[in-house]
Amino acid sequence: MNNKPAPTFGYLYQTGFTLVEMAMVLMIVGLLLGGLIPTISSQIEQQRRNETRKTLEEIKEAMLGFAIATGRLPCPASASSNGQERFADSPTVGNETNGICSNFYNGFVPAATLGISPVDEQGYMLDGWNNRIRYAVVDYQPSGVINTTFTSADGMRNTTMEKIADSSTSLLNVCASSAGINGSDCGSTANKLTDKVPVVIYSTGKNGSYGGAGSDEAANLDGNRVFVSHTSTPSTATNGEFDDLMIWLSPNILFNRMVAAGKLP
Repeated sequence: MNNKPAPTFGYLYQTGFTLVEMAMVLMIVGLLLGGLIPTISSQIEQQRRNETRKTLEEIKEAMLGFAIATGRLPCPASASSNGQERFADSPTVGNETNGICSNFYNGFVPAATLGISPVDEQGYMLDGWNNRIRYAVVDYQPSGVINTTFTSADGMRNTTMEKIADSSTSLLNVCASSAGINGSDCGSTANKLTDKVPVVIYSTGKNGSYGGAGSDEAANLDGNRVFVSHTSTPSTATNGEFDDLMIWLSPNILFNRMVAAGKLP
């Protein structure tokens, strides 16, 4: 006779989230991520802008070192010179001696010539968005001076600091906006930040790969001696989107460094 007690059966209870609770959790996580993503994105953009500003300053210092070593500023690189400075091809005779560049106003930083980085596989200096950094140097040759002042060896010495610093001398123009500018100046004194710089170095910013539609950004890529620099603006601004980052080299800083190195007067 089997005296084992009969088995008893009960209910099994499982704990967990219901579908409603899961949906609420997912909604909360989505809201949190939605709030964090813009913050993270803006931090990344600010970091890229800071890195680019630092790179621009390093390029300027490299330019000063080059000027001290050679007595001139380098020509810009062209789109096909693999990061080397490029002199004009036609006429070919004497352009390097005379300092005649192929792309005075629409070239790139000659990173290979300066020996600086970061660069892409073709040797061009890159900004924080991996766009090539632009560089312009003034084509200035006053009356009585044989060679181009800033890009020929001893051109600054031959022109003289007094002549370059004269109030009537206009070099590269940097304007506060593209309103009223033309191919040679800012159009009005109120719009002019400076007309005394031999060099501008600039990044085309985040939109450099596709280009902004604004007139202020377009002014920096139209191949003349007039440039625009101001704080960032959205596409809804009067002159459109603008996110270029630009610095320029004061001739007085250039003179100071070259005098200290014995290259001037």
